[in-house]
Amino acid sequence: MSGESRPTVRDVGEFGLIETLRAALPPETTAAEALTLGIGDDAAVWRPTPGEALVVTTDALVEGVHFRLNWTDWPSLGHKALAVNLSDLAAMGAAPRLATLTLGLRGDELVTDLVAFYRGLGGLAARTGVVIAGGALSLEMGCD
Repeated sequence: MSGESRPTVRDVGEFGLIETLRAALPPETTAAEALTLGIGDDAAVWRPTPGEALVVTTDALVEGVHFRLNWTDWPSLGHKALAVNLSDLAAMGAAPRLATLTLGLRGDELVTDLVAFYRGLGGLAARTGVVIAGGALSLEMGCD
């Protein structure tokens, strides 16, 4: 391996990484006639039937990168978690209809804090007419 260049994610950057990962997929998995905008943007546009377009987006908020709990209260964080996705949809000219949420939790969060998070998220969803359609939880219960 001497002399071999092995770039890191930091070396290639976000868009370089996206292109590298797209190239690693079989072409038939990244293109479809109904997919008018796919990998490489903040959202994908799918036209399931003529005259209809669905826009799908997802964002991740990482503690220490996108927010810090010592600077942010839980309701504001819930609001932000939905707002970043609604912003991507607005940039595509799409009207939001439903959202899913994925939470990666350490396991030591207080349930009352997560209820406050959902209240912040739910408040924005109610104001924008968005239905929260489910999602996923990943719990790191860890050994003390």
